[in-house]
Amino acid sequence: CDADWRFRKVRISNLNTIENNSRLYYTGHIPTFTTTTMPEKSRLLNTLVLLTALMGVATSVSAQEQVLNLYSARHYQTDEALYSNFTKVTGIKINRVDADDAGILARLKAEGAASPADIILLVDAARLAKGDSEGMFLPIKSAALEKAIPAQLRAQATADGTTWFGFSTRARVIVYDKVKVNKADVDTYEELADPKNKGLLCTRSGSHPYNLSLFGAVTEHIGEAKAEVWLKGMVANMARAPKGGDTDQIKGVASGECGIAITNTYYLARLMRSTAPEDKAIMDKVGVVFPNQQSWGTHVNIAGAAVAKNAKNTANAVKFMEYLASPEAQNYFANGNNEWPAVASVKVSNPALQAMTGGSFKSETIPVSAVGANQVKVQQMLDRVGYK
Repeated sequence: CDADWRFRKVRISNLNTIENNSRLYYTGHIPTFTTTTMPEKSRLLNTLVLLTALMGVATSVSAQEQVLNLYSARHYQTDEALYSNFTKVTGIKINRVDADDAGILARLKAEGAASPADIILLVDAARLAKGDSEGMFLPIKSAALEKAIPAQLRAQATADGTTWFGFSTRARVIVYDKVKVNKADVDTYEELADPKNKGLLCTRSGSHPYNLSLFGAVTEHIGEAKAEVWLKGMVANMARAPKGGDTDQIKGVASGECGIAITNTYYLARLMRSTAPEDKAIMDKVGVVFPNQQSWGTHVNIAGAAVAKNAKNTANAVKFMEYLASPEAQNYFANGNNEWPAVASVKVSNPALQAMTGGSFKSETIPVSAVGANQVKVQQMLDRVGYK
C-alpha cells in the first residue's frame, strides 16, 4: 500500500469536479449580463446576487456528496463487485486504501484523530481484537446487524454498542497425504502433536494471525497449560521449519515434503476450482479433514468490519456494514472468495465448498472475541516452546 493517502476524484453529475480536500473546480458556463445602461450600484448588486447563487450551488453539491473512506485488508479482486454494487445501490462513493491487517492498524494508530478512515475491513479475529483493545473502533447500535450476525461472530456488546461484526467465515482445516497418512490419525487438532505424526507436520509461522487464532481457540477449549504442551508437541512433529503461506503448505503435502499441514478452506477451494492441470494434480494427492467433528467442532475464523473511532462519515459506514449483511453481499463472499456467509439464512451454492464438506460440518461455537483475546498469551507460549 502506498505510504501516502491518495483519494480518487469523484464526479458529481456533470456540473463540477470535487476532490476530497473540498476544493471546487467549476466547469459549467457562468452567465453574463449586459450592463451598458445599468447604474454602478445595480451592477454591484447583481454581481453579489450571482456570487451568492454560485455559492449556493457549491453548498448544495457539497451537501449531496456521499463518500465512504475504507481501509481494507481484503486483497481479493472479486470484492470489486461488492464495492461497486454498494455504490450503485446507495450512491455512496468508496475511496479505498489497501494494506494488510497489521499495516492498517499501524496506520490508524499513527494518524490518530486526523485519520480520514470511516470503515475498517480486517481478515482475522486476532487483528480485530487487537484494534478493539487499542480503542481504534467506534461502538455502534444496529438492529439489522444484531439480528443478522450471530453473537459468537461479533464483539461483545456494551452499553455503547458493538465495535465489530464478522461478515464471512473460513474454517482452519487439516490436509494430509492420501498415500502416506491415515485420515483417522489426523481427524483432531490434538493429533497434530501426537508422536505418531512425528516428522510429518508443516505450517506457516506460528505467529501468523491465522495460526494465532487457531491456537487461541484451542487454548479456550483445553486451557493454557494443556495448550502449551500441545504446541510443544507440534514443534517436535515438524517436517521442516515453518515457512510460506497456506497454499505452500498444501503444495508441500502434494510434493511429499510434508505429510500433514494446516490451511484455511478458501485456499483449498481456489485449487479445487482451478482449471490448471498442476492444481488438479495437487488436489488429486491431498485429502481434507474438518477436525474435531466428534467434540467441539472445527475452528472458524472471520473477516469482519468496524467503524473507525474518528470516522467523519459514520452514517455511511453503518450503511456499508448493514449492506455487508445483506443476502447479495453475503453471496459475494461465498462465491467470490470461497468463504461461508456469516448470516445463517443465506444458502451457499459454491461447488468447491459443497464438495469439501459434503454439505455441512460442525463448527465451534465459542465467541470469536474470546479467541482474539487469547492472542497475547498464545504468542508467549509460542516463544517458550520455540514455535517460530
